[in-house]
Amino acid sequence: MPSRLPFIDALKALAAQLIVLHHLAFYGPMSDHAHALAPDLISWLSQDARYAVQVFLVLGGFLAVHSLAPEGRLRTTAPLGLLWKRYCKLVGPYLVALLLALLSAAIGRMLMEHDSLPGRPSLSQVLAHVFLLQSILGHDGLSAGVWYIAIDFQLFALLLGLLWLARRAAATSAGEAAMMAAGLVATLAVASLYHFNRDAEWDSWGVYFFGSYALGVASYWATGCQPRRAAGWLLAVAAVVAVALLLDYRPRIAVALVVALALALARCSGVLERWPKSRLIGYLGRTSYSLFLVHFPVCLLVNALFSRFAQDDPWLNLAGLIVAWLASMAAAALFHRFVEAALQGSRRPHTAPTAVRESS
Repeated sequence: MPSRLPFIDALKALAAQLIVLHHLAFYGPMSDHAHALAPDLISWLSQDARYAVQVFLVLGGFLAVHSLAPEGRLRTTAPLGLLWKRYCKLVGPYLVALLLALLSAAIGRMLMEHDSLPGRPSLSQVLAHVFLLQSILGHDGLSAGVWYIAIDFQLFALLLGLLWLARRAAATSAGEAAMMAAGLVATLAVASLYHFNRDAEWDSWGVYFFGSYALGVASYWATGCQPRRAAGWLLAVAAVVAVALLLDYRPRIAVALVVALALALARCSGVLERWPKSRLIGYLGRTSYSLFLVHFPVCLLVNALFSRFAQDDPWLNLAGLIVAWLASMAAAALFHRFVEAALQGSRRPHTAPTAVRESS
């Protein structure tokens, strides 16, 4: 599998844009004032566009298992080292983005009063963010979406742990290790879909999201065999998810299933490596993690400025939403070049394979 996959870049680009627009519609006074001009669109972005995070969850599982255990058996014999590399990959750019978020919030508090502004952080809150424990310890997020970084790390750790257990239990047989790994992943996925994901009390923990993540894993593993067998495995996966949705319909799980099936079809047909052939979409996919990290500080600053100088004019605030969106993409381009790419370049000899680096 090549290091760049156009279809995955396209999914990442689309999902990242929807997340930015969701946060613009959900947070800050600009969307409140502009709502009268496009009530249906802003309401949809505020409520339903958040399901785009399921794209990243499914892609995370798909890409992680491609690097860790493409044939079902964990490749590495040093899982803790790989987990540390994953943490460094995620947290390097994330800490820089947190500093930007703290600065933007401080400026925002001087320009406006709004419930979307994070409060002044405590030392324990900052340390919890550094170690990706903020939600578990009950701290408010210092920036929108930072909860996902912690969940991504938990999910990677869960998958790595299950694969390691399977390898240890079947040390002499690759086939047996692969079967055991599939069984362990499937068991936790079913537990997530039928229990943990139905209880919001678990949403600070990776097990709440593991069903979606495991759909990406299943999509990759199922499409590594003959077409007839692949179709059979995918039908079985779809049936398990369909029953879970009949018991308790959750749009987020339905979106995750659609994404997983789209990935499977794209891989089987060769579309994964060939389409779309667009430099712009490819670039937006490559910079999606940077956009995810820096858009909220940018949107917060634009909200504060327009709140101060545009006040409640709906047309000016609609223009402010567009300015914030475009400024977020410009900031992401700079952040990707001077922070994310620079940090990855400095660690390149020690990093995990490309597919894992791309799974954020």
